[in-house]
Amino acid sequence: MRIGLLTEGGTPCATGDTGAWWQRLVRGLAPHDFDLYAVGGPLPGVPLPPHTRPVPATGEGALPAGPPERAGRRAYGRRDRRRFAEGFHALATGLTAEDDAGHAPGDGPAHAFSAGLGALADLARDSGGLPGALRSDDAVRLLESACRAPGARRAAAAAGLRDHLAFADHLERALRPLSLDWYDETTLGAADLCHATAGGTVALPGLLAKRFFGTPLLVTEYGVGLRAHYLGPTAGRSTALRTLLAALHGRLAGETYRQAALLTPGNAHARRWQEKLGADRDRVRTVHPGMPAERFAEVGEDETSGEPGTLVWIGRVEPAKDLVALLHAFAELRARQPGTRLRIVSVPAADGEPDRGAAPCAYLAQCAALAAQLFPDEAAGAHAVGENPVSFEELGGPEAPTLEDVYASAAVVVLSSTVEGFPASLVEAMFCARATVSTDVGAVVEIIGGTGLVVPPRNPRALADACLALLRDPERRHRLGAAARARALELFTVEQNLAAFRSLYLELLSHAPVRHHTGSDVPFAHPAETHLPGGWAPKAVPAGTGAPDA
Repeated sequence: MRIGLLTEGGTPCATGDTGAWWQRLVRGLAPHDFDLYAVGGPLPGVPLPPHTRPVPATGEGALPAGPPERAGRRAYGRRDRRRFAEGFHALATGLTAEDDAGHAPGDGPAHAFSAGLGALADLARDSGGLPGALRSDDAVRLLESACRAPGARRAAAAAGLRDHLAFADHLERALRPLSLDWYDETTLGAADLCHATAGGTVALPGLLAKRFFGTPLLVTEYGVGLRAHYLGPTAGRSTALRTLLAALHGRLAGETYRQAALLTPGNAHARRWQEKLGADRDRVRTVHPGMPAERFAEVGEDETSGEPGTLVWIGRVEPAKDLVALLHAFAELRARQPGTRLRIVSVPAADGEPDRGAAPCAYLAQCAALAAQLFPDEAAGAHAVGENPVSFEELGGPEAPTLEDVYASAAVVVLSSTVEGFPASLVEAMFCARATVSTDVGAVVEIIGGTGLVVPPRNPRALADACLALLRDPERRHRLGAAARARALELFTVEQNLAAFRSLYLELLSHAPVRHHTGSDVPFAHPAETHLPGGWAPKAVPAGTGAPDA
């Protein structure tokens, strides 16, 4: 079958090793043909297998963002102006009105947003010119009218002209996939199935393929885009603008979840977000991300590896990881267990990921200063060089050349985050048969099961107690590590991920209507009985002759 794979461009959806899951997918499902559609930019410069075809972004939606004269603006006739006004009014009403409580089914803001989005998609396909129209004065006036209408959100009603202009700019960027040249019989119209690697804007071409061609849509989320928007930077944005942006991303996510034939969240945490936004439970199947386990096999099978008394933290350095609480926990732990050591290993951003600016460096400097204050350099004797028990290292450097080396040195792997999605470092530690102590956030409990210790977030004393319990009990530590490795090999490998999607592809296509009339190699195009020799249907009995003999 032919799969239209919709990606963000670069590394989609998840970060860390799970971010390359779609690349492993197209290589592992070689019998299927994949067309790669990068919604947000060019695909990463990685070699693709021969059964994979990148489809470039063309059309008005691929033009550089900018003022209307550079965004594909064209003069609409009277009929198209009316179509745009009706569609944009419905879309804006769905964004600015209060949520659906008290509305009849099919008659609330979500329905208005869906109708408006579909009307704008039809207009973009028939007449083009949508990017310029979304930035026009007419669009700003219609948005202002919707914000001032009775029943609008209170925060939206307070929006001023600057907020309307900023939101119109953001809306035009978000809806650019509606203006791409992907909606004909040679591109998405030729796909048997659309598979989006994220919800929201990335899944928009899949929504349009379903609208125009009836193509079933599968949406996979290993990180929740709406949650990332809520936690994103808000500097320079008014309350009214933040309200409008949150409404836009919420409506896009909800529309995607309602229209998708199947949703495959990577964990129960993402599943709860999807169901809260309107996803039908019967159409949600949890598929854990597949991660390569082979590279950790040597460490995981070596029962003698691990330095007693060494704790390891590994990940992206940012405030959500709460390294401050970890340092305070280690201070309490070291007071009760002298000689312990803490390695903090930062992971640099992968290729294709956005630059996080100077904030991580500032937070790392803050943590290093706190460590120097809490733990003065210690020396074993009068003539020895002092050394701090806390080390800050970077993956790929001389102290931490590879992930395998880092995990091999750990007696216990620690995760101290206050916010998490699906922490890949936890799965890697389990592949390496390491006992773990983690905070109860995101999908941590789902990943760990009963193979590690879980404590409340922002509780340094509980974190110190759990680490101390494992450091003082090597037998328990090794027993938990072995159980963790067995669990990870059962649930989080590439093989289980490929098997799940292979089954889901066939299931979706078996229920989809036959749309292709050329060629005979389309799976499920004909009932299985038609391949049996002879007649398999009962012959009609002429009237008046009675029933045939049994």
